[in-house]
This record gives sequence, structure tokens and C-alpha cells, in this order.
Amino acid sequence: MGLSGNTANIKKSILQQLEALENESFPRHLLVSPVLAQGLAALTDAIDREIAVYIDRHGKINEIMLGDHNTAPLIKTQLRRSTNRLSGLRCIHTHPGGDSHLSKPDISCLYECYLDAIVAIGVEKGEVTDIHAAFIDMPVSFAEVDNTLNKYREYGPLKCEELENFPFLNILSELDKQIVNPATHLLETQQEKTLLIGFRQPKGSLLSSEDSLTELEELAKTAGAIVFAKQLLNIDKPSSGLYIGTGKAKELALYRQEHSLDLIIFDNELSPRQQTNLQDALGCSVIDRTALILQIFADRAKTREGILQVELAQLSYLLPRLTGYGTSMSRLGGGIGTRGPGETKLETDRRHIRKHINDLKTEIETIKKQRSVLRQQRQENHIPVAALIGYTNAGKSTLMNTLTNAGVLAENKLFATLDTTTRRLKLKQHEILLSDTVGFIHKLPHQLIAAFRATLEEIRYADLLLHVLDASNPAYEAHIQSVNDVLAELGANDIPTILLFNKWDQVADQVELTHNLNLHNPSLPISALTGLNIPELIELIQTNLPNQPTLVKLLLPFSQTALLNRLYKEGEVLAVDYTEAGISCSANLTEPLLSVVKFYLIEESALPPERFFTL
Repeated sequence: MGLSGNTANIKKSILQQLEALENESFPRHLLVSPVLAQGLAALTDAIDREIAVYIDRHGKINEIMLGDHNTAPLIKTQLRRSTNRLSGLRCIHTHPGGDSHLSKPDISCLYECYLDAIVAIGVEKGEVTDIHAAFIDMPVSFAEVDNTLNKYREYGPLKCEELENFPFLNILSELDKQIVNPATHLLETQQEKTLLIGFRQPKGSLLSSEDSLTELEELAKTAGAIVFAKQLLNIDKPSSGLYIGTGKAKELALYRQEHSLDLIIFDNELSPRQQTNLQDALGCSVIDRTALILQIFADRAKTREGILQVELAQLSYLLPRLTGYGTSMSRLGGGIGTRGPGETKLETDRRHIRKHINDLKTEIETIKKQRSVLRQQRQENHIPVAALIGYTNAGKSTLMNTLTNAGVLAENKLFATLDTTTRRLKLKQHEILLSDTVGFIHKLPHQLIAAFRATLEEIRYADLLLHVLDASNPAYEAHIQSVNDVLAELGANDIPTILLFNKWDQVADQVELTHNLNLHNPSLPISALTGLNIPELIELIQTNLPNQPTLVKLLLPFSQTALLNRLYKEGEVLAVDYTEAGISCSANLTEPLLSVVKFYLIEESALPPERFFTL
């Protein structure tokens, strides 16, 4: 209980009168006490601002809030009793200017706060003109819940002298009975009604403002949010306090209240201070693009390694955003002569999180060492490794399934798969290992790159990168640059790479895109879904792998038949002739076989490179 809101530049005597209302009791059977209505009208005229009071069913004022000439702030959500019954509070607020008709934000407040009633008092020259009131009209079926804002009962205009006979308690009793009935009780949707906020980017930005906001919409849908609307804002320099400035924050607060929005997502990263201030100013949950991506990763991680890495990223993001309750949650420190409040609850939480972060890093470091051992074994056995990389939802998992029948989950969603999968891929001359890695995205959170470094390091040690690109996406060039930026951060931008223009069958203008395709060498248009150019892709992988086979002619002694068997198994034997001098054979060999047979060489020559696929 208390006085809050816009109290700036108000005389101390007025504030004292408002605070004195907290000790008053009013008849519980009256929708509004005429005495209270007249008192609020006089105070409203004195400060020219809306005043809102929240009264419980015992007639006691629970909260007093001050707004500006047009609006008053909403009640704090923690004052609600439950999400499936009325709050037990009614909001009585004033309208300077004399018009008592309820606005859309008023009705939105009625439903958002589950109020017993919303009451507007028209005020002109310090007097009450008339009064309007509205009550929730319960939905008659679950299907009508989404249209609830169109269903309310409004009464008015009422005069002060009519309030004594207004059947407030009868209406309230009827509503309470309806809510108890399971067929008509008030529901809260599982998915959050969301507003997306993007920002105009300067010319030459990696991704256009519209494309970035569209991508944010896809991320929000992937996370399960209901995207109600999108807005692009022009901001020259972000405010350190609210990011968007005070005026725009008030405008968004009204918009959010009018449309009963549950969540606002900003496309740019917010500082902890900005996020806290925005939540207070807008009256709902506020998150940024980073938090949204972290949530998607948390929902999609399945393996123990993936869960650990996502948890580490989330805690690293959460740590600077912890908020406490000041010294009210403090405890005294131990020891002789202790002074001060001791360790606060906030400090305790931070200490626990830091310890948990260190534990996670230790466990991930163990996984990193295990990966290093496996990688060393592959290198000793000279098994080439190719890694699938690319923007999220470019089709990497579909291509993995097409090439190796891996059975990896492949959906038309952002970050459908997070966990690395490795399978053997049979080429013309030998086998390689093919790894599917986590997808990249514009503004990939640095917490994720740091947490997933143990997994992403697999890319650094790959012999060949297959960069899968969604050729049907108009922003494909920005996607290429986003992936290249992450590769540079990992120190993997010098690894041989094949650029694969996937979803070629969905490209509207293939002729125009062909010019850009041929600027990259090697590159190939494919369709992982239909199998377009998959044989050519396997040929291209073979051609661009390091340690290319060498054509050699050997003369093996008859005692080395075991070596000949190994050549058949690990190389490509072209011809064999048993002569008096020994076993003459021609073969295409790579290391380590070349080192093994160097004593029996008669002739060797590098194989001519196979052609790159071009259009």
C-alpha cells in the first residue's frame, strides 16, 4: 500500500491529502463513495493529473497512483490474487476534462488486472460531471477467450446521487458465481501476446532493419510466443536509462495497456539497467534478442553436453541482471564486533551462481578434453573430417540425412537441432566423417559462443567446411557474412570451404543468382530435400579434401602380400601384375599409405584435379 506514480512538482500539502486517504474506509456496498468521488475530483483539479485508487472489498484503499493529464499507471501485477478469479480490487480513477467514458486502456486494465470493476469519474472545475463503470462479462466458451475484450458490461453515465442504489454487490456476486463454474471461468492463455520492437539500421548494415525484425518474429514464434504486432523505431542514440527515451516509453506503455500485451521483445541487446527500467515503465515483461535465443536453446538442448552449455550461457547472461530487495533481505555477519547488515540475499544468490558457473565450466572442460582425445585418434588414423556449417534453418540437418541417413531431426524452424551429430560418409575412394554443427544467426549472443566453444572447436579442426546457404532467402549475402564473422572469431576462417546454395529448387530467379554463385569457388547449387546435384556434391567433397590421392606404381616383393591386401582396403588399386621380379601394381594412395610403400615406389604422380561444378 502507498502512493506511487508521477508525484513530481506536486505540493507537499496535496501529497499529504492523498496519503491521508490510505487511512480512510468507505462503505463496502457502494461502487464509489460520493465523498471519495468529490474528494478525488477536487484533488484532480488541483494537480491536473489523473488519480487512480484501488479499493478492496472491505472498502479500504490498497493503492494510490498518479498519472498525467490523460493516463494513470496500472496496478502492480503482484497485487493480483490469482489468474482464475477476480482480484478483489476495483479501480476508481479520474478523467480531467469532464469526459467519464471508459477508454480502451481502461477496459484493458479491467481484464489485465482481473479487477472487480473499473470506474471513471469525469472531472470539470473540481466537480464530478458523471461516472461510468464496467465489469468483466465472462466468456461463454473457451473459443471466445481471445475475444474477451469485446465482452464487458458498461454502466453510465451515473450521477453521484444514483450511487447509493447501484447494485454493486449483486453484480459482484453474480460474477464470482460465474468464475467458479468451470465452463465459464476466466482463462489465461499459455502463449504470451507479444510486441516486437526493431530499430532502423544505418545504411550499409549487415542485415536490413526489416529483415532483422522478420527474423526476430521467426525466433519469437519458435519460442512459442504469439506475435501481435511489430514496430520499427528511429533512434539516433540509445538512452542509457530506457534505451528508447521517456516519451516513446510512455507511448508504448499506453499501446501495451490498450492491447493487453504480455511481453515486449527488443531486437537489440539491452543492458541490465535498461531492461529493469523498461519493465517498470511499460508494465510487462521485457526481454531482448539475446534472452530469446537463449530460451530457444534451452528448450531445444537434449544431450547432456548441450544442456550444460546452454545453462552456462543463461547463467552468464543472468548474473548481471539479478536484482535484490536491499537491506530488507540482509542478515548479520558472524564474528566479534560485526558491523553493518552483513551478506544480503542478492549477494548470496550471486555467489551461488558464480560457483555454479565455475562448476559448469569445469564439467565442460572435461568434455573438451574427451573431444580432444577423440580428435587425436582420428588424426592418427588419418580420417578426414568435413563439417556442415551455416545459418540456422539453411538445411544442414536435411543435407546430413540425405548424405548419411543420419535420422537427425529436420524441421522448418530456427535452431531445430543444437546437438552435434557425426556420421561416416562414403566417398568414391575412401570414407570421411561428416559433422552437423549448431546453426549461426545474426547477432549470435557472445554468451553462446563462449559456452559452445568446446563444441564449435570441432569446426577449427575440420579438414573441410561445407557452408550450407538458404539460396531462396533474399538476405543470403548477410547470412554468409554472419557465418564468416563467427568463423573468424573461432579462428577457422582459413579452412577450405565449399559454399552450397541449398533450396535451389525454391529460388525464383536462378539466372540472376547464378552470377553470384560463380563468384564463389568452389560452390554448388543443391537441394538437400529433392537430391538435386547430390552426386556432384560428393565428387566436389572428394576433390577438395586435403591429402589428395597420388597415383603410384609399385613393385612389391612376394613376401608383402599382406601389404597388398592393405592397399586394397585403404586405397584404390587400379592394376596388379605378378612378374618374376615381384608384384607390380598401380594404385591411388594417400597418407599414411604413401609413407608405408615409399621403399617400393617405381613411379608416382599427383592425380589431375577433378573439375569444379559451375553453371
